[in-house]
Amino acid sequence: MSQREKYEQKAEALITPILESNGFELVDMEYVKEGSNWYLRAYIDKEGGITVDDCEVVSRAFSEKLDEEDFIDTAYIMEVSSPGLGRPLKKEKDYLRNMGKELEIRTYRAIDREKEFYGILKAYDADSVTIENEDGERTFLKADIALIRQAFDF
Repeated sequence: MSQREKYEQKAEALITPILESNGFELVDMEYVKEGSNWYLRAYIDKEGGITVDDCEVVSRAFSEKLDEEDFIDTAYIMEVSSPGLGRPLKKEKDYLRNMGKELEIRTYRAIDREKEFYGILKAYDADSVTIENEDGERTFLKADIALIRQAFDF
């Protein structure tokens, strides 16, 4: 396990009780370097969506826990935010939440001269995703998918 993964795992363990006590869920935790700065980001959600006030409550409590534990040995910026509408599907709960909804799938390489597909999520498992559109059902290997997220019409 990499140092980055250890930090993410430890941070997830610290934030989980805070989220559970507020009725929120952790969508994702990431420790990433952008430019010269390291970021520890927690993406949270709840039924009906997360507000700025929700993020503030979690951020304050999480910051206190991070200061107490002090397990990250480099300077970093901590952020708590909503995952946003265009977040990718990563975990099983993301797929469950999107069953029957329209998805956008982008593949690494062209399939039938296309790299972008839209359709209703019909099935998924550890290795594949099946959508249905006007052309019928199509199954994609997860290894071939560069991006998968809920499709939105604006």
